[in-house]
Amino acid sequence: MDRTSPVSVILVDDEVSFVTVLAKRLALRGLDSLATTSGPEAIQALRSRDFDVAVLDLKMDRMDGMEVLRLFRQMLPSMRVIMLTGHGGETEARQAIMAGAYDYIIKPCEFEDLLAKIEKAADAARRTRDENTS
Repeated sequence: MDRTSPVSVILVDDEVSFVTVLAKRLALRGLDSLATTSGPEAIQALRSRDFDVAVLDLKMDRMDGMEVLRLFRQMLPSMRVIMLTGHGGETEARQAIMAGAYDYIIKPCEFEDLLAKIEKAADAARRTRDENTS
């Protein structure tokens, strides 16, 4: 598994300040992150490059997180998706897992908890890619 390249993460949340701060904090930890503020913007980004992990908000204005999740799974099956829910929607988060999300976390969350989930998801994504290329 290639551990020399930084973990790449796409952040998708319509709360601009949240994704901006999160991207900066991940960069300080050596992760390569891209902050996007809508489903269409994230899908466009995924067309131009691959990511190990997506951190995806469940409830967004322009495009629902479940719809983005389904498209992400079609576009890049090896990418792991961590769903964020800020509405106490554990039922919705479980539905996202059944739809192909790797994990979920409820906002507000501790940065260290999210970081641990991202690193675990990235390991899984990279193992999958390695298996598919050998």
